[in-house]
Amino acid sequence: MTTGAWLADSRATPFRVQQWWVLTSRLVVPSVKTGEVLSSVLAPAAFTASFYIPLKTVMMFSGNGFSSYAQFMMPLVILQAAAFTAIGAAFRSATDAVAGLDRRFGSMPIGSLVPVAARMSGNLFRLLIALAAAVVSGHVIGFRFHEGPWYTLGWVLFSLLIGVALTLGADVIGTVSKSPEATTQALVLPPLIFGMLSTGLAPASQFPDWIEPFVRNQPISQWSIALRALAGDPNGNAGEVSWALMGPPLLWAIGILVVCLPLAIRLSSRKA
Repeated sequence: MTTGAWLADSRATPFRVQQWWVLTSRLVVPSVKTGEVLSSVLAPAAFTASFYIPLKTVMMFSGNGFSSYAQFMMPLVILQAAAFTAIGAAFRSATDAVAGLDRRFGSMPIGSLVPVAARMSGNLFRLLIALAAAVVSGHVIGFRFHEGPWYTLGWVLFSLLIGVALTLGADVIGTVSKSPEATTQALVLPPLIFGMLSTGLAPASQFPDWIEPFVRNQPISQWSIALRALAGDPNGNAGEVSWALMGPPLLWAIGILVVCLPLAIRLSSRKA
């Protein structure tokens, strides 16, 4: 190839970073202008109020060993905020699929992974807002970090890991289903069911014996246990951060990523 031909080919080939930025802006800017992003702020506040107000007195009376119910239930607020973000991610990926945008992108000189990377960037933007709103809401009702800055950083990073895993899985589901309404309706119930049947609201010992093993070992419970340990508690009942405690929660999150990442890459690599 001559130098002139190489330069012409270089000019004709768009930069992947520019493509990613343009497609990310397509998702982020309208949500800010229309106020859609406010849902990422209001949802965690609603979760906090709906869990804390009706259950505070009952759960503290029954006993959970924590200094406050806010300290105990805060992980579930974080997880519900991440799940809410994931439902939105599924809706947007399904909308792109049913509108033919994925096929159109596949016929254009766009990197195969750019569309999904842009969607995940938009999802991460909403996830960060949702987590920040959840922390502020938790602080209002009494949630605090008690284990120092490094554990607080670990709490934030682990919350982000869970959120990214859930949103990536939801993005794959939405892309495959190609039905925004059906996908949204199907994904609303699992977070509620798993949240209620978890240690997010009450200790596993308060559940019937026949369902206690499921409650204790399902991902919502394991993630709640890990987040409580990283946040700490003045009464010393949040658990000690160790590989024995953090291993299962990390495996749940990483396992979701290991399963969903190749699927996302394969779906994004399809060409028209």
